[in-house]
Amino acid sequence: MIKINKLTSLLLLSLPFAATAEVADNGVDYVVPADKFDMRNWKITVPSDINRDGRVDEIEGVGMMSYSHSDYFHIDEAGNLVFEVHNQAVTTKNSKNARSELRQMARGANFSIDTHDNLNNWALSSHPQASSYSAIGGILEATLKVNHVSKNAKYPEKFPAHSVVVGQIHAEKDKAQIKAKTGYGHGNEPIKIFYKKFPGHKMGSVFWNYERNLEKNDPNRADISYPVWGNTWENPAEPGDAGIALGEEFSYRIEVKDTMMLLTFETARHKPVTYEIDLSKAVDEKDHATGYAKDGFYFKAGAYGQCSVSEKHPVWGPGCAGTGDFTVDKKNGDYNSVTFSKLALNQK
Repeated sequence: MIKINKLTSLLLLSLPFAATAEVADNGVDYVVPADKFDMRNWKITVPSDINRDGRVDEIEGVGMMSYSHSDYFHIDEAGNLVFEVHNQAVTTKNSKNARSELRQMARGANFSIDTHDNLNNWALSSHPQASSYSAIGGILEATLKVNHVSKNAKYPEKFPAHSVVVGQIHAEKDKAQIKAKTGYGHGNEPIKIFYKKFPGHKMGSVFWNYERNLEKNDPNRADISYPVWGNTWENPAEPGDAGIALGEEFSYRIEVKDTMMLLTFETARHKPVTYEIDLSKAVDEKDHATGYAKDGFYFKAGAYGQCSVSEKHPVWGPGCAGTGDFTVDKKNGDYNSVTFSKLALNQK
């Protein structure tokens, strides 16, 4: 795993993915994403393994100030931030889905704070140790368009096929809490924002999922899907004009205040959609009784491909196509592409 931090960003100059200049329409030169987007509190995970150690590459800290990748993470000619990822690629330890995705790092470049420390995450006001975290709640705002979703799946009827996650709140995995059977620390996701489009459809759908906060082997640990524009992932019908087209811009805002998750989705063609969810309470009778009340959290954003090449899992194994060669897979349509014109943390 390549981990670029502290002052080691100079290493980027010798790597094959070193930045090359892009020129925006307004005449401003944007060499790397950090020239236009605030990258001080993000870590990027990209679907590559430059040093061939069998683990996904991650860049953070000072390294983010100069990092760009011509395939996976770069600025386009209009000055927007592009994330791309193919289906068959190296993945993180706990996922079978490849990603080009940012992970919030509240510590910035202060590496005296461990990744899993409270000060690198935030909490709800319901957490008994809320004051030991970096913040109570937070905000993630984005404006984006999905350019492409993976086309070829062996089992297109499985829910994740032909979809990409463009924003998340992820709970911190805490082995101590799991071992103590507190009901927390499982590393689940209270929100994942999906875009999904079947190959033969004119329009795709935007929806978000809440994962019940239960242990891994609990049969009730499942995603509950909430519609935004078009259908949820249970409905394979063409959404028509109620949906969102590839290349059509939309925005989301996730604000967590005290224990409440306040969601706003907007686009030029549809009415805004809002949700309010109390994350310290169960969303239904199968959820943990107090939801995510005592977990730590971080935001994520980018292109988290859901079209895994795995076939085994009854839900998460759609058997999507891929060779592992990004150029070939992009030509064959076995990739995801998302462009952000806005991406901001904790701006009110």
